[in-house]
Amino acid sequence: MRKIIITASTILLFSGMVTAKSVNKKKDKRPNIIIILADDMGFSDLGCYGGEIHTPNINYLASNGLRFSNFYNTSRSCPSRAALLTGLYNQQAGIGEMTEDRHEPGYRGYITKNTVTLAEVLKSAGYHTAMSGKWHVSNTVEQPTPKAQLNWLNHQEEHPFFSPVEQYPTNRGFEDFFGTLWGVVDHFDPFSLVSGTTPVKSVPKGYYQADAINDTAVSYIKKFSKDDQPFFLYVAHNAPHWPLMAPAENIEKYKDTYTGGWDAIRNARYKKMVSLGIVDSAKCHLSPRIDKEFTWDNNPDKDWDARAMAVHAAMIDRMDEGIGRVIKALKESGELDNTLIFVLSDNGASPEDCARYGAGFDRPGQTRDGQPIHYETNKKVMPGTENTFYSIGERWANVCNTPFRYAKAESYEGGIHTPLIAFWPKGIEVKKGSIVNRVGHVMDFMATVEELAQTNYPSEYDGNAITPLQGVSLVSALKGKNGAEHEALFNEHYGARYARVKEWKLVSTSRDTTWHLYNIIEDASELNDMATKYPDKVKELEHMWSDWAYSHNVLPKPKRK
Repeated sequence: MRKIIITASTILLFSGMVTAKSVNKKKDKRPNIIIILADDMGFSDLGCYGGEIHTPNINYLASNGLRFSNFYNTSRSCPSRAALLTGLYNQQAGIGEMTEDRHEPGYRGYITKNTVTLAEVLKSAGYHTAMSGKWHVSNTVEQPTPKAQLNWLNHQEEHPFFSPVEQYPTNRGFEDFFGTLWGVVDHFDPFSLVSGTTPVKSVPKGYYQADAINDTAVSYIKKFSKDDQPFFLYVAHNAPHWPLMAPAENIEKYKDTYTGGWDAIRNARYKKMVSLGIVDSAKCHLSPRIDKEFTWDNNPDKDWDARAMAVHAAMIDRMDEGIGRVIKALKESGELDNTLIFVLSDNGASPEDCARYGAGFDRPGQTRDGQPIHYETNKKVMPGTENTFYSIGERWANVCNTPFRYAKAESYEGGIHTPLIAFWPKGIEVKKGSIVNRVGHVMDFMATVEELAQTNYPSEYDGNAITPLQGVSLVSALKGKNGAEHEALFNEHYGARYARVKEWKLVSTSRDTTWHLYNIIEDASELNDMATKYPDKVKELEHMWSDWAYSHNVLPKPKRK
């Protein structure tokens, strides 16, 4: 199967591509940069962050690099990807919600022209640029009727474009692209799969999306390493985002791992996180499990729930296997020592019950060969195969986000706190395996690559005025030195919001606009609400959030007092 998948992905990748020409010049000493982004992976899922999932290759990067313990995303996939790619808050980049165009500046549903991407900046600075994986920062094209839409999703109807072509990655600075334009995919036969701008009409037997993403990255490394230019790769995974689908051999590894239930895994993860130094037990307690009155012993669906989490683990396991092939390609090409690799997640693990949505919009009703897809909520059909669309649900998501509260889409730590690993043998100057406690954000990658590429973030690009950079460089952290940090951070997504200023964090959920106040340094799990005790601090941070929202295209625009 491995040979089949590699060959197939290579064929898909190189159709219509032009091989880069070598130039006779001195080798550029600037580092290669690779950003590997997981989708809906929880803070504690990786082995090097406390999880029981087998991730030896990512663990290798962590033990020979750095782990950040206070790094943030924006709580959902497309907003986080927009901030990561542009160095701006996601509303400034046009993606305040999802990919629908609301015709408001912060809610256009695509990366707008007031931005530059990492690829555009690095390509202008002399880097090769390529991407494999999930784009999800362009407007989604829909068909005129639900039936036509489903036929398209089911691979039983073809159309030339999944998004406006000017919004494709190859029109935003990437020389090469192989991956999906939309957010949700069948991992064995993904919808919206393209090479460059050309739809991929079929995939070979044995295809799996995480394999294809990683194997395509390997192909890019082999090609670019023949040249004297440094390269930038954005490896954006769909895993472990629902639907829960993984090869049987990976699921088999975890068939008994989760039969003990939510509390057993959560407690074990917390203890391991403390022993690894990821969290300080004096300042970051294990929060109460969500819906703790419902015990595993009383759960009538133990077998199904244990299997669901086993598939989630298998998806991460499989992704890690492919990352091992990426590391191997870098070693064999002589590029590993001077390659900076980042690994992180776009948001906390997902609490969504995707089965209740059923088919439609981005969810097929049948497989390509006509098998009906199961969306039943009664947990009678086991997850993991291509004809099932299921998710882990809120209780396992709570486990994945140990030790924090809440999950994806919320501004509590469970939604926004991401693992971040940085690996760069030639450039990291602190002790291998160190843990960095400084606060960072996904929009910091732009300032980081700007510094490393020895280039300047533009005020104008392609005739458009560019919004000033919001992120701060992480290079000082890699060097073990003091550097600029965020004085304040903010977020808003479907009503969930926060303001973090020094030791204080003001936060509300998407379902309740009541502000809650926490000393996020002394109470990292957000257990002791101090809003009543410090009402003036609530007002101060609320005004700061409102000022930020007013100036950063957040809707609804707050009334200024």
